[in-house]
Order: sequence, then C-alpha cells, then structure tokens
Amino acid sequence: MGRSEQREHIFKLIFGTAFSEESQMDEQMELYMEQLGEIRDADRSYILNKAKAVASKIKEIDAMIDEHAAGWKPSRMNKVDLSILRLAVYEMKWDEDVPVKVAINEAVELAKKFSGDDGPSFVNGILGKMV
Repeated sequence: MGRSEQREHIFKLIFGTAFSEESQMDEQMELYMEQLGEIRDADRSYILNKAKAVASKIKEIDAMIDEHAAGWKPSRMNKVDLSILRLAVYEMKWDEDVPVKVAINEAVELAKKFSGDDGPSFVNGILGKMV
C-alpha cells in the first residue's frame, strides 16, 4: 500500500472521530481496520499510529487552523475539509518524514476526491497561510 492510500485511510479514520465520542475512538478505529480486510501489518500499524497521533493533537491543530482561517472557526467548517486540514497540519508540524509541500499537495488531492467544489482551494488557502 502506498503512502497516498495510507493517507486516505488515515483521513477516513480522522473524519470518523468527528462523529464519535473520544472514549469510542479506539473501538471505531478497530472496526474500520477490520473492514479493510487483509493488509500488511506495517500498513495497519502506520495507519493506526498516525491516526491516533493526529487525534492526540486535535486541540493544538485546531488552534493553528483557527489562527490562519480568517472568518472560519474549526467548529463551523465542513467535517471533510476539517479532517483533511487536521491531517495536513499534523504532517506539516510533527511528521518529519513528510515534506511540507507533499503534505499540502496530498491534502489538496484528498479535497478534490472527498470535498465539494470549493474544498481544494479552501484547504490550499489555509495551508498556504501556515507556511
């Protein structure tokens, strides 16, 4: 499984946490992983570990998003765009294996696939302000 595919699964896990209580997060993640069927242990570990790492920094990440998203509080953002932003900000700030340009590009690609017409430019604009 390539990094883009792993990132897509991480995004979906982060998106799912927006609709679950924190106490249910581990269980929800495990259910999602079961639905993937047979995947390599390395892929499974990478996906789960990164999703949990992002979830552990949600408050910090949301504060950074809030600082750069003029007129848009994270609580008012569409959940797809917010989940994409959370993953990208985590990668930009805490994941040394992902160059900033790659994090932004991958976020825009996720927005093209999962968000509305304005999603890619919205995501790109906020992340661009953070650089």
